[in-house]
Amino acid sequence: MIPGGETVLVTFEQWTQSRKVASLGTNSGADVLPFQNWRHFKEAFAPELVARAVAHSDLLVSRCLDPFGGSGTTALACQFLGIHPTTAEVNPFLADLIEAKLTTYDPDKLARDLGTIARTARNAKAKTKRVFNPAPKSFVEPGVNGRWIFDRSVADRIAAMIAAISNLPNDGHRRLFRVLLGGVLLSVSNVVVNGKGRRYRSNWQQRLRSSQVDELFFDAARAAISDVHRFAERKKTTFNVLRGDARKVLRKVKSCELAIFSPPYPNSFDYTDVYNVELWTLGYLTSSASNRALRVSTIASHVQISREFAAPPPGSSALRKVLKRLEDRRSALWDKRIPEMVGAYFSDLATILDHIHRTLATKGAAWMVVGDSCYAGVQIPCAEILTQVASTRGWQVSEIEPFRSMRSSAQQGGQRELGENLLVLRKPLRN
Repeated sequence: MIPGGETVLVTFEQWTQSRKVASLGTNSGADVLPFQNWRHFKEAFAPELVARAVAHSDLLVSRCLDPFGGSGTTALACQFLGIHPTTAEVNPFLADLIEAKLTTYDPDKLARDLGTIARTARNAKAKTKRVFNPAPKSFVEPGVNGRWIFDRSVADRIAAMIAAISNLPNDGHRRLFRVLLGGVLLSVSNVVVNGKGRRYRSNWQQRLRSSQVDELFFDAARAAISDVHRFAERKKTTFNVLRGDARKVLRKVKSCELAIFSPPYPNSFDYTDVYNVELWTLGYLTSSASNRALRVSTIASHVQISREFAAPPPGSSALRKVLKRLEDRRSALWDKRIPEMVGAYFSDLATILDHIHRTLATKGAAWMVVGDSCYAGVQIPCAEILTQVASTRGWQVSEIEPFRSMRSSAQQGGQRELGENLLVLRKPLRN
């Protein structure tokens, strides 16, 4: 507020500090920005991509859709740009994280509730068994085969924090503090998580003190309240978060002028694994059945569970060639279901594109950041395949822009040159 009482809106440039980024694709340093640093995301495109898409739109953008919410980059950038965002996210922890970032709060009330958490957690009796009982036995000391994710004293402090947060009367405050606790869980654990899965830290049995849970959580909470205070006055404060399988929940979206997103890449990795620690510890997963239900709700980018794969979409000669080559090399693949996974992946994205096309205004656009994969020497050129599939489904291909080259995983052959591309599709005027 200024002295006369008039609200001064925070600009997109103030949020991003008018920085210069080397790439608009992934690994671009978005997690150093306010709100985005609440939980580290390796695969988050730069919010400057959203600003660019809005600036290049043929329409005045008032509503924007992201079917794969992830870190909430599109939705948060839209609020600073004065655009109402609608975001779909299948991962319940990430959906809560996105909603926590987009919600308007009274920072003084947040500070008071943080004090309540501190007092309650200080005197709380450990309810570790209740909190961690649904999780795999490997989560808490003594673990399985001499390994565990959380030392018993650390797990006790986490359980005390969860109990204190759960007692807050305000739903939005509970959500915010829960996801902030989620943001520090890996730091107080004995493991690190990356695209290759979960592994134990070196010297993990000697590295942690239970007091670090309190230190890291309260530092993160105070920093988040500072973000809330500094950036509360955005051009747009409304939003919609759709929780669940994008292939289904996008049916609820009625209209938009722009879609900006990056789908999971077809690299056979189940991205829910990245958040496995948060999902179990914070109670989003409560059984093996709920874990499987979440995995099945993701698009077919992985083979980490047994599932039915949809038939590949028609209209792409590049996809037909890829599937033929994968079939010929099936005996050399590390998982024999990879050909079916690849076909189903593009079928799922075709479904997503159909939903977006239905909701998009004429002359509206979809901006997609997509990445290639490689199996047994067979490269999956995602941008090329998607342009061919989209062209048969009412889309006009406007632009394909290379962003960067990525190293593939050992499972994919370890090659360096896997493309990451921006694909821009437009909904043309009807003939």
